[in-house]
Amino acid sequence: MERRLAVIDCGSNSFRLVVFTYTDTWWKRTDEIHEAVRVGEGLEASGALQPAPMERALETLELYAHFCSATGIDEIRPVATSAIRDASNQAEFLAAARERSGLSVEVLPGPAEARYGYLAAVNTTTLSDGVVLDLGGGSMQLTRVADRAAVDARSWPLGAVRMTERFNPGKRKRTEALRQHIATELASAPWLGEDGRLVAVGGTVRNLAAAAQLAAGMPSYGIQGYRVSRDALGDLIDRFSSGPPADVPGIKYARGDLILAGAIVIDGVLEAGGFDAFEATEAGLREGVFFERLYPGALSSDVRRDAVRNLASQYDADFAHSEHVARLSLEIWDALRAQGLHAGDDAERELVWAAAMLHDIGVAVDYDDHHKHSRYLILNAGLPGFSPRETALIGQAARYHRKGTPSLGEFEPEMRRGDAALLNRLAACVRLAEQLERSRDQTVHACEVVVLDGTAELRLRASGDTRIARWAAQRQGDLFKRAFDRELSVV
Repeated sequence: MERRLAVIDCGSNSFRLVVFTYTDTWWKRTDEIHEAVRVGEGLEASGALQPAPMERALETLELYAHFCSATGIDEIRPVATSAIRDASNQAEFLAAARERSGLSVEVLPGPAEARYGYLAAVNTTTLSDGVVLDLGGGSMQLTRVADRAAVDARSWPLGAVRMTERFNPGKRKRTEALRQHIATELASAPWLGEDGRLVAVGGTVRNLAAAAQLAAGMPSYGIQGYRVSRDALGDLIDRFSSGPPADVPGIKYARGDLILAGAIVIDGVLEAGGFDAFEATEAGLREGVFFERLYPGALSSDVRRDAVRNLASQYDADFAHSEHVARLSLEIWDALRAQGLHAGDDAERELVWAAAMLHDIGVAVDYDDHHKHSRYLILNAGLPGFSPRETALIGQAARYHRKGTPSLGEFEPEMRRGDAALLNRLAACVRLAEQLERSRDQTVHACEVVVLDGTAELRLRASGDTRIARWAAQRQGDLFKRAFDRELSVV
């Protein structure tokens, strides 16, 4: 049965309503409304929510409440962060929100806000040990992570709206004053320099990652897992300081006047912790709130496997078929490695499994060209836990699971040396397994590979007639030779 949860994030800069639809086997975002409310405007100077921003916020909450009522959403979780938390007239605002919208807004303490940012990060990346940065309009949270657990979480009043109003960076003296302020504040977190990986969440982070990706000439199909180097961030800061930031591709107009201060805050964290980059995630506080409900103990047991199975489930994958293809693909890959035909590592093995599990999801669009539809869905729905490079390789392997000569195509700028050969291996293993399971009845239940006199013999173990399987697999000899430099014999 499908259930829906609406999470309302009342942030210092933006109010956002996100609808999550979920079952026992899959989840996804199914609606979103975003308003640049800027409820924290003027808070830094006065200590109170100002009349105009407060009215914008109340009107937005009324709209969100009407939306939930009109669409039949009963489960609503409204939460507020830094600006409302710090405002001297917080009680007045909350009472007005209840009266006008019927919503009881929960004000998150700093540690709770940090926890939801942490849950967003660890459930959408492979972060095990490191630091999570969550930058909002009013505050910034840092959480130290050890073995996926949050061991220290703190909040600083270093949000993009607040720092813009206080320092208005851009000119050298104001920018240096902001940098000094950040360094002084972060002195209270000496553990920052002890971990080498930084994952960042928040609207500023997503905008910066999108801009860095475009500036580097990378294919753009989302910023999930994209690493922004400190040099790339420095280049963006220089561009923001020399002209209108909203003119920089990737920066949204509504965030243009805040992005410089936010970028400098993140750069200050990189400086304090000795990080050479930050890794962006599409997820944010809203996902953190949802994950608390979705997962036992609020943590996915395996982010990458859950991401693959979640995507397959969304598009009604035939799991009997896809899991069998995945098992045969891995048997072929393992046997070829044991025979010395490749030296792939466990990370490559996981890409084989993911591509095999997702190779047919494009059938949900149409059977014709479903291999291309599969690639589109993989790239555009996203695979949290995988880097952009890995996601592209999985998508391309799915694209070539039926026919054609594998190519990196438009994704070549994202790739490393040797990735063209890697794609050949992925596609060959998945395509062979798909052909062995052509009848979709699991007749071929196992296989092994023996290399004899320059020929790789694929020996099938089956419970029935294998003529179709052998015929279909033997036709993949050209791709097999391209991938493993051996002739193929299927027996």
